[in-house]
Amino acid sequence: MKTLRLILGDQLNIKHSWFKNTDDDVLYCLFEMRQETDYVNHHIQKVIGFFAAMRQFSDDLKNKNHKVIYFKINDSENTQSLTQNIEKLISKYNIKTFEYQQPDEYRLDKQLSDFCKALNIDSEVYASEHFYTKRNELSEFFKGKKQYLMENFYRSMRKKHDILMVANQPQGGKWNYDKSNRNKWKGEADIPEFINFENNVSEILNDIKKTNIQTIGTFESDTFQYPISRVQSLQQLKYFCEHLLVHFGDYQDAMHTNETYLFHSRLSFALNTKLISPKDVVKTVLNYYEANQESIHISQVEGFVRQIIGWREYMRGMYWALMPDYKKINTLENTNKLANFFWTGNTKMNCLKHAITNSLNNGYAHHIQRLMITGNYALLTQTNPDEVDAWYLGVYVDAVEWVQLTNTRGMSQFADGGKIATKPYVSSGSYIHKMSNYCDGCHYDKNKKTEDNACPFNSLYWNFLDDKRAFLSDNFRMTMMYSVLNKMKPEELHKLKKKAKHIIEHQDEY
Repeated sequence: MKTLRLILGDQLNIKHSWFKNTDDDVLYCLFEMRQETDYVNHHIQKVIGFFAAMRQFSDDLKNKNHKVIYFKINDSENTQSLTQNIEKLISKYNIKTFEYQQPDEYRLDKQLSDFCKALNIDSEVYASEHFYTKRNELSEFFKGKKQYLMENFYRSMRKKHDILMVANQPQGGKWNYDKSNRNKWKGEADIPEFINFENNVSEILNDIKKTNIQTIGTFESDTFQYPISRVQSLQQLKYFCEHLLVHFGDYQDAMHTNETYLFHSRLSFALNTKLISPKDVVKTVLNYYEANQESIHISQVEGFVRQIIGWREYMRGMYWALMPDYKKINTLENTNKLANFFWTGNTKMNCLKHAITNSLNNGYAHHIQRLMITGNYALLTQTNPDEVDAWYLGVYVDAVEWVQLTNTRGMSQFADGGKIATKPYVSSGSYIHKMSNYCDGCHYDKNKKTEDNACPFNSLYWNFLDDKRAFLSDNFRMTMMYSVLNKMKPEELHKLKKKAKHIIEHQDEY
């Protein structure tokens, strides 16, 4: 062999130019490693999903006559270290050139860059050929600007890639239908039964148990429900277009105790492992919309497209613009411990109980459950963002750091002081009631503030605003709420703060 090519667990792109032709002089390698399973406490379904998708990808490459070396987690040759495994193969096969694709995680990017500097053979790095944008494109777009506003970037992406555009103007007359994407789901739109791919992963589960990898969450079957191949990903995309797109925009922010996914696509794991590309997704959705405009409103499509070419590409660009310092930033100086019930779901707060239990059972929660339930509570209780990051990175099957960190530390916890979000995403119980049925039958009363059965979010909200005046009172988007706070009677505020302090100090009693 002359060339060794590394494929990471989130680089499973069978359409990459590497694989257009077979070459007997090229050897591909993939590794399941304790290095990756142990750097954070992952959900059992996340570990299973990555291993299953990697093993399937290895088989797909072999079926196309590529030469592949695959180290399973328990293989005797597996050193459990990325660089040591590479060194072993370089020596064993007398490799002359080592090649890899740009990692999307800073930690791995640095590890491989440092490794190649010390190599005594040639090395080369390639683009992953997945995203619309290049790694540093967003930072160049915002060069010289005071704020990195996602909406400005999103509009430029629409123009550049001619997505939902007519004569350089937004199709339908609006750039953004966000105000149409905030409906509460009350059962008026039927949700078809989801595809469950039933990928048998009993062998992987046994391997994980044998290795004694420490995980969180539950897995009570032998089948993994999310796509683990490009073929399955395309099937899931087709299903989304035909059954869910028609109401996606309407209910993308809605939450309900009887529904795990509502009208969401369940494509994030496939996208983040690169089984399918954002261009695949957007092109397919737009083609379906063009053929079905009489039955699908543009607000459904725009809301989905914005998440892919706006939010997702923006978050990746911000990650590379702000790392590595971004991982340590804690502008609001929050230091409290994450509540123990984040690991169990054992809380009397119905919204948190449902969102956390759903996360632990399925490795899944949609963006509003993450932002306005679990994230909202963690911020209001002034939790250390390091602990919040670790939970979010571990608990979701789709969590990879480039997208998790910016969403958690930036958008959810406002730890960056406003680099990503223009205001903290915090609310009292009223917003939760507006967007869900979580308040129905809850132990706590959404309309009460300081009584024993008062919704904890209410006192925590006003306490947070008061505690963080020095950081937030000058924020123009917080003007109205600080105006209300400033008019509050001192004795009322004192009661709210006393209640909030008790909640923060006794979180696992609530």
